[in-house]
Amino acid sequence: MQALRPLLPEPVRRLAAWCVVVLLVIAVVSVGIRLAIEIRTAVIPVLLALLGTALLGPVHQRLVRAKVNRSLAAGLTCLAVLAVVGGAAYIVVTALIDTGDQIVASLKDAATSLNERFGTAGTSLEDLVDNGRELLGKFGGSAASGVLSGISVVTEWITMAVLALFLVFFFLRDSHRAVGALRGFTTPGSADLVEAMARRAYAGVEGFMRGTTVIALIDAVCITVGLLILQVPGAVGLGALVFVGAYIPYLGAFISGAVAILVAFADRGLAIGLWALGVVLAVQVLEGNVLQPMVQSRTVQMHPAVVLLSITAGASVAGILGMLLAVPLTAAVFGVLAELRTRYSPAGSPEDPPAGSPSDPPADISPAADS
Repeated sequence: MQALRPLLPEPVRRLAAWCVVVLLVIAVVSVGIRLAIEIRTAVIPVLLALLGTALLGPVHQRLVRAKVNRSLAAGLTCLAVLAVVGGAAYIVVTALIDTGDQIVASLKDAATSLNERFGTAGTSLEDLVDNGRELLGKFGGSAASGVLSGISVVTEWITMAVLALFLVFFFLRDSHRAVGALRGFTTPGSADLVEAMARRAYAGVEGFMRGTTVIALIDAVCITVGLLILQVPGAVGLGALVFVGAYIPYLGAFISGAVAILVAFADRGLAIGLWALGVVLAVQVLEGNVLQPMVQSRTVQMHPAVVLLSITAGASVAGILGMLLAVPLTAAVFGVLAELRTRYSPAGSPEDPPAGSPSDPPADISPAADS
C-alpha cells in the first residue's frame, strides 16, 4: 500500500499541472502568431476591419435606424472614412511639402545657434545637416537596388488597405448576422458561453476605439490651436499627426508631441519651442488627469504597465502596425478573461451574472444589436 501512495505531494502535482497548461497555451499562441505572420496579408486586413467596424458601428446603426438600406448605409460609412483618412493624409503631405525646405533651413539655423552657444555639439549637428546630401549620394546605389522591393511593399500595403476597407463594408452590412453565424459554428452547450465571450471581447475593442478617438480628437484640436497661435509652420499637419499617433497609447503621443516641439524650435527659435513644449505638456496633463479617467473609465480600463508591455510585444512582432493592434487585442483578451471569471468564479454563476455584464449587453455593445 505504501508503494501506491503518490510520489509527489498534492501542491506539487497541482503546480506541475498548471505548468503544463501554461506551456500548452504558450505553444498554441506561438504557433498562432507564427501562422498569422505567414499569412499577414489576409490577417492584417481582417484585424484592421474589425477595429474599423468597432469604431464605425454606431454611425452605421444610426443610418439604419433612419431607414437607410443596410448596404447603402455601410457604403456611406466607408466613403466617409475614406474621405476623412484621405483628407488627413493630404493635410500631412501638403504641410510637409510646403514647409519641408523651411524646416530644414530652420534646423541649420538652430544648429548654428547651438554651435555659437555650446561649441562642438552644435558643430556636429550642423555637420550632420550639411552632409545629408553627401550621405544620400554615397548610399544612393544601395537605395536604388531596393526600389523594386520597396515598390512591392507599397503595393502590398495598398492591397491590404483596400481589402480592409471592403471588409469593413461587409462587416457593417452583415453585422446583424454575426451572432447567428457564431452560434452556428459552436455546439449548443457552449453557444451561450462563446457568444458572451465574443460580446465581451468586442465591447473591449469598441470601448478602446471610441475612447481613444475622442481623446485623440481633443488632443489634436488643442495642440493645433496652440501651434496656430504660436505661428508654427505646418500646425494643421502636426495636429493630424498627433491625432494618428494617439492610437498608439503613450508612445504615439510622445513621438508626435516631440515632432511638434522640434518643428517649433527649428522654425521659431528657443522661446517658441519652449512655449510649444508647454502646450504639449499641458495637453498631456489634461489627457492623463481629466480625459482618460473620464472617457476610458466608461469604455475600457487597463493598467499602464499592461499597455506598455502589449505595445512592446506588438512592436517586436509586427513593428508599427503591431503597436497599433496590440492594445485593442489585449483589451479583447481581457474582456474574454473577465467573462470567464464572472461565470466561473465562486462569487458568480452563469445563471446570475452581475448587473451590467456584457452577457446581456445594451443595444450599442454588439454589432448584432442593430438587427
